Amino acid sequence: MQKIKENWEITESWQFIYIFLGVVALLACGFYVAFKLLPSTFEDVTYEYLFVGAVTLVLAYIFYRISLWLFEKLKPRWAVEYRWELIAIFIVFAITGSASARLSGPVLEWIGLDRETTNAWIFWPLRLLIIFPFYQVLLVVMGWIFGQFDFFWAFEKKMLARFGIKL
Repeated sequence: MQKIKENWEITESWQFIYIFLGVVALLACGFYVAFKLLPSTFEDVTYEYLFVGAVTLVLAYIFYRISLWLFEKLKPRWAVEYRWELIAIFIVFAITGSASARLSGPVLEWIGLDRETTNAWIFWPLRLLIIFPFYQVLLVVMGWIFGQFDFFWAFEKKMLARFGIKL
């Protein structure tokens, strides 16, 4: 346990939640990709389970190695002190992106625009325009929930400044 604390620069016991969530997220991503890769040629369901299980573990390990590489590149660039904070930041980005994309669909339907009846040249730009404000708000809110408000507030101001919006 001490080795994990040192390796991930954990100073308080509650910070282990980020390690747990990171492992769950890696396994979930590996499972999702493995399930999509699942060939339909297996005759026995046992082989499907074995295939998905093995590919999930291999992909989770690959994603873990990619994450470690990203940690080394992003830690100095984002001026983050601890590695566990990077896990929290990655989780916030994942939740925020997924949630804003999910929320934009019902909002467009509420407005009266759906994919089947609206021209794609109108539908997709409107969807992207609707995603943007949801993303901005959710990014700061989720950053606050995960204890990274200062990072995401600075990130938000920087992103909006690039669009010409000063806060």
